[in-house]
Amino acid sequence: MNRESWDSEQVTESESLEQRDSRLYPVESVPTPTPKPLPLQLLYQVAMPNPSSHLFEVSLQFTGWRNGSDWLDLKMPVWTPGSYLVREYARHLQNFHAATASGMALPWRKAGKNHWQVNTQGHADLRIQYRIYANELSVRTNHLDISHGYFNGAAVFLYVPGYERAPIRVAIAPPRPDWQVVTALPAVENEPNTFEAQDFDTLVDSPFEVGKHRLYEFEAAGKPHQLAVWGEGNLEPEPLLLDMQRVIQVETDLFGELPYDRYLFLLHLSSQGFGGLEHKNCCSLIYQRFGFRNKEKYDRFIQLVAHEFFHLWNVKRIRPKALEMFDYDQENYTPSLWFSEGTTSYYDLVIPYRAGVYDVRAYFSALSKEITRFLTTPGRKVQPLAESSFDAWIKLYRQDANSPNSQMSYYLKGEMVSLLLDLLIRERHNNGRSLDDVMRQMWERFGKPEIGFTPEDLQQVIELVAGTDLSHLFQRFLHSSEELPFDEYLEPFGLRLNAEGDSSVPYLGLTLKTENGREVIKFVESDSPAQRVGMDAGDELLAMNGIRVSADQLSDRLRDFQPGNLIQVAFFHQDELRLTMLTLAEPRPTRYQIVPCDRPTRKQEQKFQGWLGVHLSDLQ
Repeated sequence: MNRESWDSEQVTESESLEQRDSRLYPVESVPTPTPKPLPLQLLYQVAMPNPSSHLFEVSLQFTGWRNGSDWLDLKMPVWTPGSYLVREYARHLQNFHAATASGMALPWRKAGKNHWQVNTQGHADLRIQYRIYANELSVRTNHLDISHGYFNGAAVFLYVPGYERAPIRVAIAPPRPDWQVVTALPAVENEPNTFEAQDFDTLVDSPFEVGKHRLYEFEAAGKPHQLAVWGEGNLEPEPLLLDMQRVIQVETDLFGELPYDRYLFLLHLSSQGFGGLEHKNCCSLIYQRFGFRNKEKYDRFIQLVAHEFFHLWNVKRIRPKALEMFDYDQENYTPSLWFSEGTTSYYDLVIPYRAGVYDVRAYFSALSKEITRFLTTPGRKVQPLAESSFDAWIKLYRQDANSPNSQMSYYLKGEMVSLLLDLLIRERHNNGRSLDDVMRQMWERFGKPEIGFTPEDLQQVIELVAGTDLSHLFQRFLHSSEELPFDEYLEPFGLRLNAEGDSSVPYLGLTLKTENGREVIKFVESDSPAQRVGMDAGDELLAMNGIRVSADQLSDRLRDFQPGNLIQVAFFHQDELRLTMLTLAEPRPTRYQIVPCDRPTRKQEQKFQGWLGVHLSDLQ
């Protein structure tokens, strides 16, 4: 007999009269309110007691963990916003340990490559500890040595799935009293070296620099800014800060406002590094330590500053729909990185010119170099721009010997397309409208409210500003591999593209580099004379017509021949000696330069001046 079939009035021998009366004559009771659980409080502590070990010691304290389950899930991001590659940050995590607040060890298990599960055994106050190996100096990773500690949130901090919106505090324990902490996060009052992030996204977006960096404070566009510099070099702060102020003002004028209260530039000076990573209220930069005295190198650094600062609008707030909410567990695909990165690359050349950092000739020199890079990349004929954006996760940051033949950077082609769009809009409206208006419209519609845009939204805004249907153009520029019509868009402004090269050097189709006394082929272009005879990247070139050849002699040696000549090449392919005959081809352009048309009309001169504010003759 099961329990449900018992007589409801039966009294068992062990039942008291009070229990029976309560059962038979129940009184309606007011339920006792369940105490509301305290809000989850998360405190991270990051220590570095032995910097030479390259190990950050991290602890995460939970106060008030109650989710109805004995299991606590913890994950580490596999990528960081702004750098579109799964970097598997969990590979640097070691010595994972879980315990109660009183120190009792708790069992845990690994549920995935970046996923840990802790059996809390009903405890609400917990402590998770682990170490992070940090010995990669880049803007997207972590670096700790005897001189400083630098880290990015995605590469250090675990998060609790479902609790990404919970506020987080971070306490830093420097190894020595003379090490200072700088970050874009606001400091917690009366708690030294403790900072607060409103959620995990904000924590990921706020890198830390800990050490004896030099800190420069300045005001730009009416708001406070800081420049923290680690490393030695030939940087002169006064002229640099002045140019940074000018760049900030120009970009502020473009968008009409600065969307922050304080901004931090983190700069690492290294032997050969170059790059940047944008954040909402700061950016990380890495640059050659002696790259500031040479004018061309200095200008390149200002372009880097302009690029990363422009991102605080374009991509940190004006975001593709796929990046509106970050999924830290996997790739976040979008075909619109050409706009987020490529358009930003277009402006990183324009902004310093508008700021007076360099003149119009320097601007066109830099722009011509970008066009040269584009037109000498064979992959432009293979990979469409939207596909390049979408496939960033598996291609752009994973270069191989065939990448230049098969890929096109969305940074570079996006920059080219942005140039043509700017010229198209300016030509149609006699410089009354420009790509600036597109950026302002995108800021008002999507950036301020932080609503992700779709590819259709972006095209609609550009068409609205241009005042015409651009469907055919978008199909051509974004979804095909057709050549871009530079001259068609330059001509109304009195400009043309001039192809240059050494007509005395027949085309071979390979790139050669001397490495450890060997002449190593680094790249072989598709359908080139070198590829047709089986030469490959990694091969060692030995001789041409029986005479040894080196990388620095190659061009001079080729001048001894004519296009169509048959020459013998000797090379090692996988340690096998090969002797073969090769037919040289016609010379190829190696440089492209934007130059004035031969006899520009008055209308062309006016449009050029309306575009850049100077006379066309100033370019000569």
